Amino acid sequence: MKVSLKSKEEILRIKEAGEILADCHKKIAELIAPGITTLEIDAFVEKYLAERGATPEQKGYRGFPFATCASVNEVVCHGFPNNKKLQEGDIVTIDLVVNKKGWLADSAWTYPVSKISSEAKRLMEVTEKALYAGIAQAVPGNRIGDIGYAVGRCADEANMGIVKALIGHGIGRRMHEAPDVPNFGRAHSGMIIKTGMVFTIEPIFTLGDSGAVLWDNDGWTIRSADGTLGAHFEHTLAVLEDGPVILTK
Repeated sequence: MKVSLKSKEEILRIKEAGEILADCHKKIAELIAPGITTLEIDAFVEKYLAERGATPEQKGYRGFPFATCASVNEVVCHGFPNNKKLQEGDIVTIDLVVNKKGWLADSAWTYPVSKISSEAKRLMEVTEKALYAGIAQAVPGNRIGDIGYAVGRCADEANMGIVKALIGHGIGRRMHEAPDVPNFGRAHSGMIIKTGMVFTIEPIFTLGDSGAVLWDNDGWTIRSADGTLGAHFEHTLAVLEDGPVILTK
């Protein structure tokens, strides 16, 4: 698939969706507490986006029935929101894609539910660190492998698992565009990064060092194979002449 380089005006359109998404995440952070359900968070997100003239792009995507993916503890990605109350010590990832006038932005964030274990906190810190390490490599002339190498090195140094089955991706008019952006790789390898590229970087790490995952029977929910916690941090960014700009900050 050919990479679609975006004009400055198109990047501003994606940024508009990204700003709505970032504001929504701020509100979600305020809601996360013991006793709330992920289904309640999902309903809030749908209402919040509607009030801003935006829609949740993943609702209806290949039959996905919700406005958000809500992944708790060992669920690493694509979890279904449900009526189970979050408890102190849980960690929960809320992942959403915002459509504003046909332009899309994508961001996921893992939140602590009140006080969490030191292991869970460390997992979140390492995964978020890896996100920004990858973003720092998204400069014109570098290669996609430089991003994957920077992300993967963070997991390796912390002896955490990389969920290699799930990767970042181009985004714009469609949720998934070229290029693919893996969370592992060799430095100085892969596609050359060019001005005008817009894509997501989204490390997903597990406390267990294998990073292996299993799919539930619903065809969506993905869990760590060893039952250990998973964390997921994601931004949409644009590559400009002087480096990367986060569009979902």
